[in-house]
Amino acid sequence: MFKKLNMRAQKLSLADIKLLKLAIFFATIIVVKIFPQLLKINYLILVVLMLGCLMKPFYKFWIKE
Repeated sequence: MFKKLNMRAQKLSLADIKLLKLAIFFATIIVVKIFPQLLKINYLILVVLMLGCLMKPFYKFWIKE
């Protein structure tokens, strides 16, 4: 299992890794959004940004063979 995941991870470029980091950042903001006094940004905007950043790395890692 780990060998297959390592082979898939090697397909990711530096830009893909940076997009994953951004997606995690936006997901973290969504978690923080649970506490409304900490963040006043509309969560739907954050979800769209997170999914936008995840699309290319997700495709390269799971779909592209």
